[in-house]
Amino acid sequence: MEQEFAREERWSHLAAEYQTMLYRIAFANMRSRADAEDAVQEAFLRYMKDEKPIRSMEHEKAWLIRTTIHICMDMLKSGWRRKTVPLEESVLAASKEVYLPYQIKDDRTLEAVLKLPVHYRNPIYLFYYEDYSIQEIAGALHEKEGTIKTRLRRGREEVKKILTEGRPESL
Repeated sequence: MEQEFAREERWSHLAAEYQTMLYRIAFANMRSRADAEDAVQEAFLRYMKDEKPIRSMEHEKAWLIRTTIHICMDMLKSGWRRKTVPLEESVLAASKEVYLPYQIKDDRTLEAVLKLPVHYRNPIYLFYYEDYSIQEIAGALHEKEGTIKTRLRRGREEVKKILTEGRPESL
């Protein structure tokens, strides 16, 4: 009983510590509040079900980020999602601007970042909006540091093209 209480207290602390950051990452990928909330909830549920000990808090954080991104990718490629149009999208079709919570409403750069393909979007978002180092991003995404540096450089080039020309180069 006492061990179960300690586990629940640890999970509550974990949720309080990471839920906002994971929500922003999920929202950057999903562009929908409800889907982002579902992705974060699923990430925490997977963490709670997984009884393996985590080596450190940094490893725990990286595991949660990576899991959240993978859940988002799975949700985006699901057959159900490809065949339906969310209610929010049909109502807000006239306004194509998407903003992350806790961000300035007129951030054109963020809009450009959200238009990038996922392999550029996640490293750029983690680097510029969550203040992760290249080494931390590489660890969280299970990629080499050189790969992350390349994706950051190419992603910045794409953002620049979007901002100057108004359209991304086909990739």
